[in-house]
Amino acid sequence: MFEQKELQSLNDYFLNLNSRNGKFVYFTRINGYNSEVGEFIRRYYDAARRSGVVSEGRIPNPDEKNLAYYGEIMGMDFRMEPAFLSASLQKWLPRMNDYQRQNVAAAIFDTLDTMRREGKNDNMLRNAYIKFMCWLYYKFERIVSQLGEGNIPKILYEGEISNYELKLMAVLSHAGCDIVLLQYHGDAGYQRLDPRSQISREYQAGGLAAFPEGFCLKQVRGQLEQEMNRERLYGRRPEAAACTNAWIEGKGLEDILQDIQTRGEDPKLFYNCFCRISGVWDKITYINDLYQFQLELKNKKRRLLILEHTLPQPSMEEINAIPRKNYAKQEQMLLDLSANIKYTANIELQRIMNQAFLDILLEEAGRPGMNLNKLTNKAIYLLCWLKRYQAELFANWRMPEVGCLIFFGGCRTENEAMFLRFVARLPVDVLVLCPNLNQKCCLADPLLYEIHHDQSLAVEKYPRENAEIRMGTAAYHAERELDHIMYQDSGIYRDRQYGKANALSLQTMYEEVAILWDQEVKYRPNFSTVDNVVNIPVIFAKVSGVKGGNVPAYWSEIKKLVTDQTLVVRSAPYINSTDPNPIKVHAAEFFKNGKLQRAKIKEHQSYPYGFLREEIQEHILDKLQLLIDQRVIKGTFENGMEYTIIATILNLKVEVVRKIQGFDFTKKNPKLIYINTTEHMISLEDSILAAFLNLAGFDVLFFVPTGYQNIEKYFNQRVMEEHQVGDYLYDLRVPDFGRISSNIRQSWRERIFKR
Repeated sequence: MFEQKELQSLNDYFLNLNSRNGKFVYFTRINGYNSEVGEFIRRYYDAARRSGVVSEGRIPNPDEKNLAYYGEIMGMDFRMEPAFLSASLQKWLPRMNDYQRQNVAAAIFDTLDTMRREGKNDNMLRNAYIKFMCWLYYKFERIVSQLGEGNIPKILYEGEISNYELKLMAVLSHAGCDIVLLQYHGDAGYQRLDPRSQISREYQAGGLAAFPEGFCLKQVRGQLEQEMNRERLYGRRPEAAACTNAWIEGKGLEDILQDIQTRGEDPKLFYNCFCRISGVWDKITYINDLYQFQLELKNKKRRLLILEHTLPQPSMEEINAIPRKNYAKQEQMLLDLSANIKYTANIELQRIMNQAFLDILLEEAGRPGMNLNKLTNKAIYLLCWLKRYQAELFANWRMPEVGCLIFFGGCRTENEAMFLRFVARLPVDVLVLCPNLNQKCCLADPLLYEIHHDQSLAVEKYPRENAEIRMGTAAYHAERELDHIMYQDSGIYRDRQYGKANALSLQTMYEEVAILWDQEVKYRPNFSTVDNVVNIPVIFAKVSGVKGGNVPAYWSEIKKLVTDQTLVVRSAPYINSTDPNPIKVHAAEFFKNGKLQRAKIKEHQSYPYGFLREEIQEHILDKLQLLIDQRVIKGTFENGMEYTIIATILNLKVEVVRKIQGFDFTKKNPKLIYINTTEHMISLEDSILAAFLNLAGFDVLFFVPTGYQNIEKYFNQRVMEEHQVGDYLYDLRVPDFGRISSNIRQSWRERIFKR
C-alpha cells in the first residue's frame, strides 16, 4: 500500500510517481486561501477533471437500483478476509490489474478492521463494504484502473465530508490516489471525524485567510471554460509581440523619429510608441515643428496616416460590406466577425490584428452597461476603420517595420478612443496631439504615455503643406492669451466670439416682457455658454386683448418695443403661399432620409445664402433641421410638409436675413413683432417663419387684440405662451408708429377705475 508523505509545497502534488522517491501520496485538507492556493486549486481542478474525480459536495448513497444491480452480480455475501475482498474486486471491477486489486483489497480490509476494533458489528461492516463497492463502481471506476501508475490519479472533494466518505478516501489514498479536501468553513467538522488527523493532514502556510465570498468549484470551472473558449477564439497566436513605450525616453516627437532598428534587438518584438502630448512646447515654433516632423517621417520612408479632430463614422456602404449574422453569444459573434480581418500578404500581421481586435473587444465587453448588440456595433466600427486605413498603415509590411498614426485634436468619442487603442497594439506608433488645452480628449489606456505642456494653442488642422503654416509672433500669441483670460468664463464676451447657439424659451409674466425685451441676452435668466455653444433665453409669446380697452396706450406700449433690431409685421400674411419661391421645385432634392443634404444645398445655383458668413449659414441650416426634427408644424413627415418648411426657410426676405447676419449671440437679439387685428388668418409660411426665428434666437411677440387663434392653427404643440391682458377689440387700424407718442400718461381717474 501507499504511504502519505509530508507536503513541502503544493507543487509536490504534480510530481510524477517516479519523482517522489517511493510509494508516496498526498492527502491534504485546505481550510484557508491566498493567491498561491487559488492558483493551485485551478491547476489541481484541471488535473482531477482530466485524470481523476471531482466531487462537488456529498457523494450520493447507493440507491435501490444500484443495490439491486450489485446484489444481482455479487450477491450479498460478506467475509472479513483479504482473499474474499480481492476475489470480489476481481469480479466487480475487472479492469484492475493484480497489483491494483491487491492494494485496494488491503486498504479496504485495514479500514473495515479499524471499524471492527471500534465496535462495529458484522452487519454494519457488511453495509460499509457494500457502500464502498458501489461508490468504487459508480463514482471512482475511472481511476481504480490507473492506481500505481506514474501519473497518479487525483481526487478533489469540495465541502464538509461525511464519516463513510472519509473512510473511502482513506482507502483510495492507501491504494495510490492524491486527495485534496476543500473546506470553506474551517476544520471543525473534520476534527470530529478524525481528531488526531491520522487520515489526512491540514495545509498550513503563512498569509492564509478566509475563502473569498462565493468561491466554489463551479466558479473555478466557469473561469477555466472561459479561458478555453478564449483560446479557441484566438486560434493560433502570433509569434511577434508588441513592446510599447518600454524603449522611449519621454522626448515625444524625437522618440517616434528614432530608427526602428535602434529601438530594440529582440527579433520577436516590434517596438512601437503610444503617446499623447497635451499643450504645446513653444507657441512660436509648434506649427513648424509639426511640419518638419512629418517631413522627416516621409524622408525615412515611414508609412504615415494623419487624422484630424474626428474619425469619420463608417458609411452605410462600409458597414454593409462587413458580413455578419444574428448572434446569441459573445464568443460566437467575435469568432465570426474576426474572420473579416484578412491580410494574406503577411499571415503574421493578420494574427497580430486578430489578437488586438479580440483583446480590445473583450475589454469593451467588461464595461458597465455593455450588451451583445452594442458590442457587435463596436466590432463592426473597428473592422470598417481597419479596412479603410489598412493599406495606408501596412502596405507591404514586414517585421519589424512600424508605421505612424497621428491623431490631431484629441478623441471626442469612445469609439474613436477604442480605435486608437486597437491601432496602438499593432506595429504602429500612435501619436495623439492636443495643442488646445480647452478641448478634452477622452482617450484612456494603461499603455498610454502622457506628456503635458502648460501652454495652449488653438490649431484647426495639422500642417501637412508648407502653404498651411501660419506662424504667429510672440505679440500675437500674447494677445491670444490675454484674449483667453478676458473672454473665457469671465462673463465678458468678444464680438462674435461664438458661432453656435441654442434658444431657450422663457416663461414670463406679461409685465416682464417690456423689462427683458431690450436687454442683452447675457443678462437674461438662464443664459449660459457650454462647450462653445451659447444658450440664449428668448421670448416667444402671444398677447391677447387690449389692457383696459385703452387703444392709445396699447399702441404706445407696442411702440416702446420697436427697436433697431425689430421686424414689425403690421398685417397678415407676411409671406403668402403664392409668393415667388425658386426653392420649391428643388426642396425634395435637399432632403433625404430625414436629413438636410447640406453640401447639395450650398452648391445649388438657387441657394440664396452663399454670401453669408459660414457659421451663419450653418446656424440657419442647423435650426432648419431642428425645426423639422421637432415636428412643431402639423403634417411634418406626413404629407410633405417638410418640403414646404425647407422652401420657406431657404427663401427668407432680405430684411430677415440681414437681422440673422447681424446677430451676435451674446448681445441684443433680433425681434419679430407680428400684429394681427382682423379675422385674416396668419399663413402657414408665417407660422413656419415664426417657429424658425424662435429657434434661431429671435424674440417673437404676437399682438392679437381680437384674441383670435392665429399661429396655433399650424402647430402640433404649444410652443409659445399666451398673455391675456384685457378686453377683446376688433378692426383696429395699426397706426404709423413713427407718429405716435410712446409716453401716454393716464389720468388719476383712469388709473383707478380702468385698472
